[in-house]
Amino acid sequence: MLEELLAAWIARQRWFGGKGRPIDSLSIDSDVVIEAGDPSLRHLIVSVWQEGSRERYQLPLGLRRELPDTLTHAFIGPYAADDGECVVYDAVHDHELTRWILESMAAGSGRAGVRFHHLPGVEIDTNQRSLVLGAEQSNTSLVFGEEYICKLFRRLVPGVNPELEIVTALAIRQAPHIAQPYGWIETDLDETPTTLAIMQEFLSNSTDGWDLALTSVRDLYNSLPGLPAAEAGGDFAAEAGRLGAATARVHHELREAFGTEVMEPHEIKRMAEDFRRQLGRAVGEVPELREHVPALELAYHRAEELTTEVRVQRVHGDYHLGQVMRTTTDWVVLDFEGEPGQPLAERRALSSPLRDVAGMLRSFDYAARHLLADHSEAARLEPMAEEWAKRNRAAFLEGYAEGGGVITPADTALLRAFELSKAVYEVVYEARNRPTWVSIPLAAFR
Repeated sequence: MLEELLAAWIARQRWFGGKGRPIDSLSIDSDVVIEAGDPSLRHLIVSVWQEGSRERYQLPLGLRRELPDTLTHAFIGPYAADDGECVVYDAVHDHELTRWILESMAAGSGRAGVRFHHLPGVEIDTNQRSLVLGAEQSNTSLVFGEEYICKLFRRLVPGVNPELEIVTALAIRQAPHIAQPYGWIETDLDETPTTLAIMQEFLSNSTDGWDLALTSVRDLYNSLPGLPAAEAGGDFAAEAGRLGAATARVHHELREAFGTEVMEPHEIKRMAEDFRRQLGRAVGEVPELREHVPALELAYHRAEELTTEVRVQRVHGDYHLGQVMRTTTDWVVLDFEGEPGQPLAERRALSSPLRDVAGMLRSFDYAARHLLADHSEAARLEPMAEEWAKRNRAAFLEGYAEGGGVITPADTALLRAFELSKAVYEVVYEARNRPTWVSIPLAAFR
């Protein structure tokens, strides 16, 4: 049975969210033939049941009589189709089949409820050949030539994906600092239009912000002992300042596109209580946090003492150096979908822009200390890491102010609470996944 093949295969995929737990059952909710013949393409939506809970996934499947050597890594298993024996495989790796994305999107067509759209005035070159990017964790990204990148959402949640909502709204405003959207794919789940994929501009001549930051840190660690970060060959502060300014402009565009509301003092108190509950659970899992509880409690108390309203708006929601790209001209912000593991309503909820600022400040700390985790000279390099982080955090905040971002003296208490709450989350994450890295977020509490 196809269901049995898929259940065995899906459990091994990087983007599968239920790894480590047995699959009770897998059922096919939707099976649409996009392209018939040999090879043929079928678009499946499956339900995976584990421990009484259900998650839905999107599976583009290819079927061939014989699988060429170039596609053996995508092999799922043999299958007895209606017209004879064939091989089933993950179709995202087959450039002969992925052309349907470009062709259908260019035509604005659809099949049996799978609908393809392109933005008004956009012309799509259907001759580009696809290649799967290997670094994705929760999604699958296809690059078409040097023109487009199509993010295929594997785990499906009913509703419009926040990234599609945000980038299309900002593109209409001709906002800078975003990758231009070209089109999207959708279907209906639970009678709700649901985003299956988004296609945007591929930034081929650009560099990931995390990689740039790590290069700067390596240059500093390899410099003469005692050399200030400002004098090291790869000083990052100017770029951190530009990134701060770009972040402020993106926040401005989000306010203009979606409007703002206010968070009342009693809502801030409720948020601080949420932070405390998170801390309580974290201490139970990571006892090393216990000694820092008084400092964290003080930070949360200072935030809940705020008596003024706090402006809230649409934000990025998962902001760090890995979500920004440096092009030849400026910084571009990517991945506006928020935390993929959170409910859609929470990812679309309004929040303080300080949440994004705090996320980036934590990312500078991570970049500074990332290379120390297994370094034989970590003790000697720790002061250099501290200096690099402080210098670039300050440059980012200065750039944020120059770009129009506002952080008042009263805001600093809220910013600190956001940052420490993020660090508590990081401690738990590292304890579960990379125990030798726990020291990185623990340094935030010093």
